[in-house]
Amino acid sequence: MLKPTSLTQFIYGICLCLVIVSQRANSQIIIGTPNLGFTQACASESFNTYNTTFIFSPESALNASNQFSIEMSDADGDFANATIIYTTAAGSVTTSPATLSFSLPETTAGENYRIRIKSSSPVATSSRSIPFAAYYKIQDSPFTINNLVSTGAYCAGGSYLLSIDNPGNETNDSPLLYPSLTFKWYKETGPTTSAFVADGPTLAVTTEGTYFVRTNYGTCTSDSFSNRVTISEAISGEANATIVSSLGNPYCPGEGFTSLSTISGISYQWYKDGNIILDATNQMYQTNESGTFSVQVNLGDCSASGSIDLISELFDSSINVPEFNEMSDEESLIVTVTTTAINPEFTWYLNGSIITGATDASFEATEFGDYEVNITQNTGCTTSIAYLFSIEEALDLFPEVENIPNLISPNGDSINDTWIIPTQYTSGTNTEVIIMSNQGKVVLQTKDYLNNWPENDLKLTSINQVYYYIITTSDDKTKKGSITVVK
Repeated sequence: MLKPTSLTQFIYGICLCLVIVSQRANSQIIIGTPNLGFTQACASESFNTYNTTFIFSPESALNASNQFSIEMSDADGDFANATIIYTTAAGSVTTSPATLSFSLPETTAGENYRIRIKSSSPVATSSRSIPFAAYYKIQDSPFTINNLVSTGAYCAGGSYLLSIDNPGNETNDSPLLYPSLTFKWYKETGPTTSAFVADGPTLAVTTEGTYFVRTNYGTCTSDSFSNRVTISEAISGEANATIVSSLGNPYCPGEGFTSLSTISGISYQWYKDGNIILDATNQMYQTNESGTFSVQVNLGDCSASGSIDLISELFDSSINVPEFNEMSDEESLIVTVTTTAINPEFTWYLNGSIITGATDASFEATEFGDYEVNITQNTGCTTSIAYLFSIEEALDLFPEVENIPNLISPNGDSINDTWIIPTQYTSGTNTEVIIMSNQGKVVLQTKDYLNNWPENDLKLTSINQVYYYIITTSDDKTKKGSITVVK
């Protein structure tokens, strides 16, 4: 066997290098600049899907383990701290051109983002895309400033501070709950135009005008904006202080207390119907009443005042019977309620149970017991009013008795509580009835006796008391005797 010479060894080395270079050349790919399927990306919880298309070559250079990734720059287009926003599964993309979908991170906010495409096997990186505006609108609904009070005033040479309301609630999704957000204040310059004033969550106003604030989503349109507030300068005297009810006016008391808010100042004093409300010295006052509420606001070198006629949507109603009623077994009682409720519903109860079929404003009661009628308004302000009344069996004040009793027990048990005498001596017979104490003091003298003595508490002790009666008929016939009153 011939030993290789130095020349053959050199030739072998050259060939090996050519093979390696050839393999390396075959394993390289070129990725084109990604083409955006959008002009700006305005993402939100309801929409956050965007597409980009790119080409690469040669397709045969991709290894089976290759993954394509989308990198996004910072808001200034710098990839020094790029964010990977999407990565394909290994070997899932093998043909060119390719289209990938991605979503924006919730912290995205800027006008000059870019993306680029990277491959993992072989390693390659595309050029960066054209710049685009991108924002994730984490809060995209109207919010309130100035406690929804539409006006404000400042003293000459001073200022009025406008601020975004916080915390948020079911009626006010405050953007202050999202620390990543920034804000821009504007002053109206016309019915549909405005001018930028300043950045930040608050604005110190020193010029009269109407102001509002928007969450800063750049060129993206958004519903994240505030109510308008008109600010005026109080040159002398007293400025106007608008009062706003949190539940509106009229308001529904079924929703709880309404909060009355006024313009901001140094100190406050609230009044109701012209009378001072003790300890009501804050910018807000809660109430569930109707009436004329007013406020005095100390602005420093000047003051402001305002009032509101607060109206409750609680409807009016009445019932035609008293709380306690009597009737006999043969009688009935027609009970009627009247109301100003809108589309009212009526529910009647007897002894705590619903009376089936009783759904009208009137009800004919034929049974003794405890009744309740409930009036409910379900349109607009949902609220209800209940009336309670009872019906008891009426006592027969003039029962047929044969003899004049000489014993009663007025203890409230409806049995022998009063002195019941034969009807020939009672009201309508022109009979005089005199009752005297055992000391001869007249306690009753009448020609119209109603079987109702004693009407008042006799302050009985453990000793039974004895009274005396004289009954004189119209034809001068007399009956005399005693009445023992037992405890």
